[in-house]
Amino acid sequence: MNKKILIGISLFLAIACSVYLYTYKGHRDISSETPDYVVSISGLEKEFSSNGGVAFIKYQDKTIQLTAQITAIDGESNGVVLEDKVFATFKENLPKNITTGESLKIKGRFLGYDELLGVFKIDQSSVTQ
Repeated sequence: MNKKILIGISLFLAIACSVYLYTYKGHRDISSETPDYVVSISGLEKEFSSNGGVAFIKYQDKTIQLTAQITAIDGESNGVVLEDKVFATFKENLPKNITTGESLKIKGRFLGYDELLGVFKIDQSSVTQ
């Protein structure tokens, strides 16, 4: 009888520890991660137009890196629009030395595709060299 109670308590503690560690994972630092995918905007468009569901599952919550031209800077939301197709918000303050029309290489977490606006969304972006 004591052996069954001891096994039950041990099993309960193991499950409780697993749930706690899964629930309270450490925060990701996207800027220090190696990108899961290095993509172009046209490549993203192609994948999402051919099979959006599969592409969403592939890129969702992954770190991606892309290079594109800045078409707008939104200081209020701390973000930039790249080639009118990607809206990227920065984790830190908006880099001061960027201007509209220049090429920018960024890395960030892929959030998804807004079909209504036709825009891909990325957050926690950082400028890479």
